Amino acid sequence: MIEYAGERLTPAESDARYPENDPTVRHHTFLFAIDDDVVIDAAVGGNDSRWINHSCDPNCDAVVEDKRIWIEAIRDIERGEELTYDYAYELPERHTAAAKRRYPCNCGSTKCRGTLLTRK
Repeated sequence: MIEYAGERLTPAESDARYPENDPTVRHHTFLFAIDDDVVIDAAVGGNDSRWINHSCDPNCDAVVEDKRIWIEAIRDIERGEELTYDYAYELPERHTAAAKRRYPCNCGSTKCRGTLLTRK
């Protein structure tokens, strides 16, 4: 288990820091929302957890407890196996085909849904 650490921001602060003005640019941040009030930016004061990649068939899960995010194993992990969790990114608007293309997934899993976006 490892905590997803970083600077705590409000959603407004994170939006100002990483605006999504250009839909043609791949959106990449180390932001992780705890709830509607707190967002963690692991680019500032983060730890190794920020390098854990996404998978549509992950071996870890993100758990929010007491306003903190923990990345926990959900099955036995082999020595040398990459740690992954499902980013399950959700946009406030409809997840259109264009939106899914902005957040591509290349995890290689047979369960890959082709996007980091979660099913609504």
